[in-house]
Amino acid sequence: MAKYIRHACAFCALLLAALLANATRVQVVQSREYDGNPANRRATIARYQQPRGNILVGGAPVTGSVDTREQLRYERTYVDGPLYAPVTGFASQTYGTSFLEHAEDGVLSGTDPLLTPLPLWNDVTRAPNRGGDVVTTLDRRAQEAAYRGLAGRKGAVAAVEPATGRVLALVSSPSYDPAELSGNNEAVSAAWDRLGHDPEKPMLNRAVRQTYPPGSTFKVVTAAAALDAGVVTDLDERTDSPDPYRLPGTTTRLTNEGDGCRDASVRDAFEWSCNTVFAKLGVDVGVRDMATTAQAFGFNDTDLRIPFAVAPSTFDTKVDRAQLALSSIGQYNTRATPLQMAMVAAAVADGGRLRPPYLVERTTRHGGETVSGSGARPGRQVMRPDTAARLRELMAGVVREGTGTNAAIPGALVGGKTGTAQHGVGNSGVPYAWFVSWAQAERAPEPQVAVAVVVEDASADRGEISGGGDAAPIAREVMRAVLRR
Repeated sequence: MAKYIRHACAFCALLLAALLANATRVQVVQSREYDGNPANRRATIARYQQPRGNILVGGAPVTGSVDTREQLRYERTYVDGPLYAPVTGFASQTYGTSFLEHAEDGVLSGTDPLLTPLPLWNDVTRAPNRGGDVVTTLDRRAQEAAYRGLAGRKGAVAAVEPATGRVLALVSSPSYDPAELSGNNEAVSAAWDRLGHDPEKPMLNRAVRQTYPPGSTFKVVTAAAALDAGVVTDLDERTDSPDPYRLPGTTTRLTNEGDGCRDASVRDAFEWSCNTVFAKLGVDVGVRDMATTAQAFGFNDTDLRIPFAVAPSTFDTKVDRAQLALSSIGQYNTRATPLQMAMVAAAVADGGRLRPPYLVERTTRHGGETVSGSGARPGRQVMRPDTAARLRELMAGVVREGTGTNAAIPGALVGGKTGTAQHGVGNSGVPYAWFVSWAQAERAPEPQVAVAVVVEDASADRGEISGGGDAAPIAREVMRAVLRR
């Protein structure tokens, strides 16, 4: 009898060992496979069992969480959702996350290891961390002024602080309310389908994810290249610039919107946006120096993040002389996001030094203790300081007596550049209205804000579109909001 008992005990021990081996295989070796299995809802359920951390603007949250008492307990809510959608993005139980909700998901969801003051204790208790908060660099008044200025028209506004790179405003229009996508019911699916098929593309972040031909605003870059290369030494000396200008190697003649551009000085050509002068200037500078200057400003940079990714602005480095002429006035293959053009204006305002833009000032634990600091990074010199000084002089002239007078602010020094960019087959599309600018309060030691505005209004009369008329007033109000004028 003892023999059978021993055999039974050995068999039970074998079964126990097999059970432990299988448990080890499932819980250790195959844990990642089971965790990632779409049928496993435990991680999803756990993710929504506590409120998400908040995104803050000016010290106040523009996000929140509501207790639904359902299995996926907490849903995301938004304050002034359409106003901040290009910054916050959405946090959806069905469709995931975007923009800051995605880039800072670890902090907001509480899964970032930096939120754990005592990691070993948390491993023992298995207690989840409360979601942390993300403090943005946005200026609430500037954001509101930009959104109000666009008034539902297709377009975008980006504003940065030249001395630091802090993003002060980031607006895209038309917009949408991210709260429509927060839950997991049929209404959320219907909203996703409606927004995704809307021809106006309200979910497209035009400020950082859409590139446009920058038109005459790119003449800031061309002027910088010409001054740095020594092609231009005197802003008031008359240039050798025919009107019309025949593009090199072609029979195509480039003209101007107005008169008085033949052999105009760089100062006059900049103030009145003479295409012929700057197209020839770009050819005189040459592809290599034009490309070097454009890339110093940030064109062709595929790694820019603020912290979410920004679409690369482009300057074609493999062009013939005719294509270079068009590229130098912001046409042909030259493309830019509004944020990129705000960076151009900011570099001019900050003495030729470009500070990489950033949107997150710091992240904090739920109680307010800082987890990580500013997203500020070292700047780089993109042109000589004396070149930047002369460009500030040119841009101030545009606002004082050129095409950008609509951007003037009493009691402040304002510099700007208008642009009306052609697009479409044979330039048949309604032009994009651009304005880039910077502003400095009367007693301030340096400019406090740089802005880029683009308006693409397909319903407008083609002849009525202009950077000075459509975009400059929006830029003025954003700058006034930052200067508190």
